[in-house]
Amino acid sequence: MRAGVAKGYAVGTRSMVGEFAHPTPWIVPDVPRSLEAQPMIFRPTHKLARKIGVALSERLPLDANPFADWSANLFIFERVQHVILTNTASLYSMLMLGRGITDDSRFLDRAVTCMREFMSDDRNEDLFREFVMPHAGMALFSKSLDRSVLGSMNELVYLAKWHLADGLSLAGASRQVNHTPMSPLRYRNPREAFRSLKEES
Repeated sequence: MRAGVAKGYAVGTRSMVGEFAHPTPWIVPDVPRSLEAQPMIFRPTHKLARKIGVALSERLPLDANPFADWSANLFIFERVQHVILTNTASLYSMLMLGRGITDDSRFLDRAVTCMREFMSDDRNEDLFREFVMPHAGMALFSKSLDRSVLGSMNELVYLAKWHLADGLSLAGASRQVNHTPMSPLRYRNPREAFRSLKEES
């Protein structure tokens, strides 16, 4: 396992967090990246980190750009692996299939694609283009921020399974989850909290 990988998508670099700090080229086409942008932070659970081959050695503080800080969890529904991507600050979430995600590169590719497609469909494309896409050229993997976020993600997974069992698609279940009031958000729903990050940051 690689420890806390910082990986570039576009004209970025890949380096090891911690004792190794020597970047090597990593170029993947079709994902523009601002040269001034800081990398995104992804916080997979230990189960998901094992699946994608990442060792989580550090716990990074919340990103100064809250739109670029995401937590992720692996769960099973009807014997199929799924992943929930959750914005760490707002709990705004989306679901994607976990099948075929066998390493960190495939995870990052699938995650950014899922964000772009879901946020566009959810009328948040402006936020994706302004606050997420410029940072998508690189990513850091970190331990979870705290137990509160993990607990909220477990609750969101429970809700997502309920909606999936009711016959909703991944996108449909994601929309329902994001309209559920959450106590850590002072009973706002995740979509409202996500939209408000622009004013709060």
